[in-house]
Amino acid sequence: MADMRTPLAKVRGLGSAKDGTMHFWHSRVTSVAAIPLTLFFLVLVISLNGATYQEVRATFANPLVSVLTLATLLIIVWHMKLGMQVIIEDYIFAERMKWTLLMLNSFFTGVLALVSIFALLKMAFGA
Repeated sequence: MADMRTPLAKVRGLGSAKDGTMHFWHSRVTSVAAIPLTLFFLVLVISLNGATYQEVRATFANPLVSVLTLATLLIIVWHMKLGMQVIIEDYIFAERMKWTLLMLNSFFTGVLALVSIFALLKMAFGA
């Protein structure tokens, strides 16, 4: 049976990986979310300049501060992963190298997120 859709209808929302629209929106949402979260984090870091370790731990023991910091970390790492993925997909043409770099990108950002979460939880719960 012949496909009666127009060429635009056939490709709308589908990139070569079949998820181009979702990747685009995730990138935009994370960038918009990162703006206020980064501002919060900068104000937090500046306000803690010169504070003792106990004061910093007490600040991160506050649930609001910890949750906002966690959100900042996760959004920034996710946005970084998406951005590096686009760069790798667009500029690396050797398929084996591309897949290797994409896996390393996922691994690196995953490890970075886990280490950041661990450090934040350690501070928040006073270990």
